[in-house]
Amino acid sequence: MQQRERGVIRLAAVLSVCIGALAVLGQQADPASKPLPAATASNGELTIGAVIAQTGNANLYGQDQRMGIAIAQQWSLSQKPERPLRVQLEDGGSDEATAISAFNLLINQGVLALLGPTLSQQAFAADPIAQRRGVPVVAPSNTAKGIPQIGFFISRVSAQSSVIAPLSISEALRRDPQIQRVAVFYSQDDAFSTSETAIFQRTLRARGLTPVTVQRTQLADNDFQIPITAALQQKPDLVVISIQAVGGGNLVRQLRELGYQGQIVVGNGMNTPSIYPICQRWCDGILIAQAYSPELSTPINRTFQELLRRRNPDQPPSQITAQAFAAYQVVFESVQRLQRRGGLTGVTLEQARKALMKELLGGSYDTPLGPIQFTPDGEVIQGRFYVAEVRMDANGRNGRFAMVRNTGAEEKAP
Repeated sequence: MQQRERGVIRLAAVLSVCIGALAVLGQQADPASKPLPAATASNGELTIGAVIAQTGNANLYGQDQRMGIAIAQQWSLSQKPERPLRVQLEDGGSDEATAISAFNLLINQGVLALLGPTLSQQAFAADPIAQRRGVPVVAPSNTAKGIPQIGFFISRVSAQSSVIAPLSISEALRRDPQIQRVAVFYSQDDAFSTSETAIFQRTLRARGLTPVTVQRTQLADNDFQIPITAALQQKPDLVVISIQAVGGGNLVRQLRELGYQGQIVVGNGMNTPSIYPICQRWCDGILIAQAYSPELSTPINRTFQELLRRRNPDQPPSQITAQAFAAYQVVFESVQRLQRRGGLTGVTLEQARKALMKELLGGSYDTPLGPIQFTPDGEVIQGRFYVAEVRMDANGRNGRFAMVRNTGAEEKAP
């Protein structure tokens, strides 16, 4: 018995030593504990990650975001940076698992910060990983309630739906105060759509309007004839939609083809020119609230649009592209301020990440969206919002978001 006990004790001691060794090795392998390269070193360039949808239904947003980040990088070179940034792009797909995998990959490779992911539903799954690892995240397009509240390291440049969504309802009622019957459509398996439709429906009730029908759809749906037929039987004079771009574009088109002639308000999921080829001439007249206007006349917005025209003359400026530009811009400017003050000298990656997050939250930024700041918990502070109407060209294939209402102060060209 004593021999067996001694054997157990020896085994426990060996296991303890092994566990300790593994812990040391793990600590040594963790890039967060490594020194940040000096600015004068050959590898002094800092890397940030971007987790953007390149596959799945959300890739329509991802195309706009990749363009916004690319021209933001081009803009940053003209600023003569003291600490250049490199962007490592990873496909976040259109699902949670792919976004989680991309976050883990980039964090383990030692990126300073992350941009993304594309969808709010992905953010609720992936952002807690960055929070636990102490990696700053700037979300360019996550508008669902509660995302910055995931933790200190999570922020966004995309204003939450509760601020923006009610504006388009107000515009529809301004145009037709006699509206009484409202039909609502939303994707019930999408965190953003369920969050946004709750805001839309709360806004309607505050105006004394109870939806005559609420039609629940799925993200993968593209044929909406059954829910549309059910909705049209209720004779609505306003339709409110919270669905992503592909499904939403098809829904709008099918609504018009099946005879609906009233006003249509759509949510942020359709806030991209990528809807034009989907709903084509049937896109004309839909109302959407926005956090960006091409008509904002400021130097940075004109620079943004000029860089976009050079890169792709056929791509109109959009909110999603502008928000991606702004997400990169706030990280870039924060890094430059830190570098000038010596905050990135003689520190580990972990320390640099924490310093960057503090710097980012304390800054003010003149972006294509207008001036923005952040609350202490990472929520964007933005004073200017818009309502736009889609106006399609005669050929029904190209269009633009025409501003019809501005909730902020008018900008004057300098």
